[in-house]
Amino acid sequence: MKSNSATAESAPGTLRIPEIASDRRIGVLVKSIDQLARVTRPKFYGIERAGGEPALFVGNHTVYGVIDVPFMIAELWKTHGLAIRSLGDHRHWSVPLWREFLEAFGAVRGTREITAELMRRGEPILVFPGGAREVNKRRGEQYRLIWKNRTGFARLAIEHGYPVVPFAAVGGEEVYKVLIDANNPVYGGASKLVERITGDWSLPSIARGLGPTLLPRPQRLYFWFGEPIDSAVYAGRGEAGIRGLRDEVKLAVEGGIEFLLAEREADPGRDLIPRLLGRSA
Repeated sequence: MKSNSATAESAPGTLRIPEIASDRRIGVLVKSIDQLARVTRPKFYGIERAGGEPALFVGNHTVYGVIDVPFMIAELWKTHGLAIRSLGDHRHWSVPLWREFLEAFGAVRGTREITAELMRRGEPILVFPGGAREVNKRRGEQYRLIWKNRTGFARLAIEHGYPVVPFAAVGGEEVYKVLIDANNPVYGGASKLVERITGDWSLPSIARGLGPTLLPRPQRLYFWFGEPIDSAVYAGRGEAGIRGLRDEVKLAVEGGIEFLLAEREADPGRDLIPRLLGRSA
């Protein structure tokens, strides 16, 4: 839903919800992404299914989760004019400047109360049920959903009659290579110590990108959007309905990941040199 001016924040005494990102701010993001897209040339499948009524977009997180998400948000804006509200882990909001950056583009804390308010307003919302654990993937966990028993997104979707659009992203797991993770006895022990001291934080997996740096590898990114799932079908079924919706979404996302992996395998433009030589769509 494009808007030439950002909406006002919540009234005093209510939830503090950052403004919707203005057209100008999203335009800056889109222009930046378009420059990167000249090299990565991302591919989108089924994006026409994502432009209906306001929905809850639910999908998989990749390592660090900082490369593919902006591409997807920019494409949804360009294609459908959707100003996506990303739900972020609350730990992001303990980092000065970073939290201001996120809020500048409409991101919000991923709390039940804020999500419910966004649904009451009818805003499109993006959530990764895997959260920080899925971002902090360990070696050998590429493209695995680590949702544990989380059902909050399904519960809220049913309560507010929000359709769920499952999506999948492939390519981000190859942008960074995990070198050391919590399975390492020394590093894992240090991570647990930090978590006990802070009561929240743990050490992220250590990864590298291009060469020995954190510069992202220029991988082609692939995105898939599934058919919207009607959450109303599960209404009135209690916890069984909530788990049922969660499981249907999870299966759809896993199917999307399998589809994209197969598409990538057959793609002559998967690697950088063929893309630069114009051998890809």
